[in-house]
Amino acid sequence: MAPEDPTVFKEATWVSISYVDGLTMFGGGVFDGQGASAWGQNDCAKNKNCVKLPINIRFHVVKNSLIQDITTKDSKQFHVNVLGCSNITFQSFTVSAPEESLNTDGIHIGRSDGVYILDSKIGTGDDCVSLGDGSNNVKVQGVTCGPGHGISIGSLGKYKNEEPILGVFVTQCTFANTMNGVRIKTWPASQPGSATDIHFEDITMDNVGNPILVDQEYCPWNQCDLSVPSRVQLSTLSFKNIRGTSKTQIAVKLICSSGLPCDEVELADIDLTYNGPEGPAISQCSNVHPALSGVQNPAACSSEPTGEAAP
Repeated sequence: MAPEDPTVFKEATWVSISYVDGLTMFGGGVFDGQGASAWGQNDCAKNKNCVKLPINIRFHVVKNSLIQDITTKDSKQFHVNVLGCSNITFQSFTVSAPEESLNTDGIHIGRSDGVYILDSKIGTGDDCVSLGDGSNNVKVQGVTCGPGHGISIGSLGKYKNEEPILGVFVTQCTFANTMNGVRIKTWPASQPGSATDIHFEDITMDNVGNPILVDQEYCPWNQCDLSVPSRVQLSTLSFKNIRGTSKTQIAVKLICSSGLPCDEVELADIDLTYNGPEGPAISQCSNVHPALSGVQNPAACSSEPTGEAAP
């Protein structure tokens, strides 16, 4: 159990594991961050002078390792941060925190190659899994996400010298009552960058907001210039066999950059329903021409350059 008072931490980490090759962590234990009293202070996204709250577990330059049957609970900030790692697997891993826990991403990955999250359950107040720049060869399979904000790539393009993302595979996952489903987000007026070879397949959505979302106009708290397009190139994206229920009418939203339109995007066997008062589910697209196959519910917008919606 971590100390409840965040001011006793000398740095923004509770448990840190660095420069280890061949680590195995198992045994069914719980890392309890006791974060409830700190969540109200977690405003670093808006406040540059914020208190830097501790992450439950950091893996830094850890290689050829297995983290199995471990739980992280109620972190004050991100639950797990994976940075500079290679060939690291999270198997039967659990993240447990309430929906109201601010900025508590389940597993955040950055500048790592070969990260595998398998057969795990993640419920938290932010992204279940989030991928920053330099995340390559990432596989998320058999994960149940909820509560939370979904599985997100990005946001990308905010900082100089971000590394490309290459090879992300999210398969056989279930989202339940999450704010978003599968999401890619980049800033407008961004630094240059790229994310390529990204695939979402065999996904079940249960009352999920924005089940399929590409947002290259990501601009929280109006901290950006929407008049300048994103310079992050998204290419070779696929969304296949994604089914279930949406809690927002726009179930498929692909908003790509007007400066660098999305390239090689595929929608196949999409079946998402919405039962709200506005009417049935719709899709919305801009600056993208996806290849279509199989069921398309809602009807896919294949070539709307101005962001028009298709019923």
